[in-house]
Amino acid sequence: MSTEKKTLLVTGGSRGIGAAICRQAVQAGYRVAVNYISNQAAADALVAELKATGGEAFAVKGDVGNEAEVVAMFEAVDRAFGRLDAFVNNAGIVDVKARVDEMSAERVERMMRINVVGSFVCAREAVKRMSTRHGGKGGAIVNLSSAAARLGSPGEYVDYAASKGAIDTLTIGLAREVALEGIRVNAVSPGITETEIHASGGQPDRVARMQDLLPMKRAGTADEVASAVLYLLSDAASYITGAILNVSGGR
Repeated sequence: MSTEKKTLLVTGGSRGIGAAICRQAVQAGYRVAVNYISNQAAADALVAELKATGGEAFAVKGDVGNEAEVVAMFEAVDRAFGRLDAFVNNAGIVDVKARVDEMSAERVERMMRINVVGSFVCAREAVKRMSTRHGGKGGAIVNLSSAAARLGSPGEYVDYAASKGAIDTLTIGLAREVALEGIRVNAVSPGITETEIHASGGQPDRVARMQDLLPMKRAGTADEVASAVLYLLSDAASYITGAILNVSGGR
């Protein structure tokens, strides 16, 4: 098995922005681990597609909201690839549209467990493998934030926006913490993007409804977000760490 290729793990990699990242990463020469939580068919189909283009990839099940499953996921990557060079903290959820005075504690706790605690635990496992302090050879982490962190998402999902605000802070703090250990940590902050996440939050028409409010009068695409992620992972971004790159069409 080749050890020259860099290896990448993408959480929530089977669809949407995650799948676009996996496709572009294989094109850029990475070996890719595609994480999924429940839709094995989508993950397997993506892996087959990536292999058909000459890429190396495998699917790994794991719920980022479960610490034991996160650890097992990273250990599966260790076994498959023997190294980890890059990590994308992409998995996350939205919930149905609601005001704060309508949200249950259970809803908010679930949001934070998956979007925030999950991202911290995943980052921890990535740092353990990449950091020169732990015997690693360095690497790059990109966290998926959201323009919601700046906008607050009033009347829709302030809990989701708050979770992404935490991702911005994680990005800045972790970047400074591991800057001398060979790891760069950045975030990409998408705006309205054409993916399935809006339907999962009960608003399949959200893109069409909001695009006229955007400066460019259109939503972004998963590929446009993925291109920003691949740039931040690449050596072309070698002096960039702690940055939050808005990919939001000016919003």
